[in-house]
Amino acid sequence: MPKSILIVDDSPQIRKLMRSYFASESDFEVCGEAVDGLDAIEKFAELDPDLIILDASMPRMNGLEAARVLRSMDGEVPIILFTMHAESLSGSDASDTGITSVVSKLTSISELSKCVERLLRGRNGSGHKGFRSAGSQP
Repeated sequence: MPKSILIVDDSPQIRKLMRSYFASESDFEVCGEAVDGLDAIEKFAELDPDLIILDASMPRMNGLEAARVLRSMDGEVPIILFTMHAESLSGSDASDTGITSVVSKLTSISELSKCVERLLRGRNGSGHKGFRSAGSQP
């Protein structure tokens, strides 16, 4: 059975790109989309995804605030922060909010896919204990 992914981004183009990409991967399925942090919390409770891909900058509730709430709802679900601002985010800031990994939007979507695969296949342990930064620009 494919692992389910919740995509959270205020950009319809980014959501469409991610949905299209993961649709071509047989191991994963996009179970839902959310447009901001508040919507993500509602969708998470409804859909119970295996992994969340979360943008940092969104209206109503940003990704870091949403990650704190999502982490309190489920201490184990991997949360990837997929953001244009990866280089300005410290590992401790991300880890403190419950983010499992940070991937820069400036990298290819295949870098995001590698991170998803690693987290869902348990290569880095489970839950938020294995924070990693991936795809940040030097």
